Amino acid sequence: MKQKILFALLFSFIIFQASAQQRATPDTIKTNKGPLTIQPIMHGSLVLNWNGKTIYVDPYGGAEAYQGLTKPDLILITDIHGDHLDKKTLDGLETGKAIFVVPQAVMDQLPEQYKSQARVLANGANMDAAGIPIKAIPMYNLPETEDAKHTKGRGNGYILDLGGKNVYISGDTEDIPEMRALKNIDVAFVSMNLPYTMNIDQAASAVLEFKSKIIYPYHYRGQNGFSDVEAFKNMVSAKNKKIDVRLKDWYPQKQ
Repeated sequence: MKQKILFALLFSFIIFQASAQQRATPDTIKTNKGPLTIQPIMHGSLVLNWNGKTIYVDPYGGAEAYQGLTKPDLILITDIHGDHLDKKTLDGLETGKAIFVVPQAVMDQLPEQYKSQARVLANGANMDAAGIPIKAIPMYNLPETEDAKHTKGRGNGYILDLGGKNVYISGDTEDIPEMRALKNIDVAFVSMNLPYTMNIDQAASAVLEFKSKIIYPYHYRGQNGFSDVEAFKNMVSAKNKKIDVRLKDWYPQKQ
């Protein structure tokens, strides 16, 4: 019996070590209420730790990708597509104490066991969840058509106020007017993959307009492979050296 327990513990430790080694190195940013830790996970998924709270954004890629990380207090889901609303990954996580913040379209497709924990936030609306102020920002494709991959109003980008730092998570969007009009953004996660969101030229143009202090290119695997995030960084830096473009490996297994 003891041998079985030891084997199980050893196996869990090996899985934890493998998951931790595959994840990109986290970043830490100072806020008015202690450090904000940013942990890239995969594609459009990340984990934020701040002021004793853990926030999962679009949990995706299998529960093993989250081995060793703190259980979520807050889960943000941006859209209905499987790389954002990943039911299999959710089912493998310990989400019992988490508040879900979602657009209505996600609520409609959310498995029944999570609906009592979920709160709907519409484009342009605000709420506090787990003690964190959140604003929903539109995310959609241009031109606006009924057959677009992302129609206006269906999904949410989010702005979180974390100790006086405004953190913007774009979700699947093109360089829409609402993104270009953003002000006082400290940290931004901006998608760039064709044909689902935007190319690196569009992303650079938008970033140079709303001037986030720190930019993370994320969600950059498209139909024809990976976007050239190095070229994106060079485009931004050539025109505004004050914008800190941080490149992380969001695809540790190069799926």
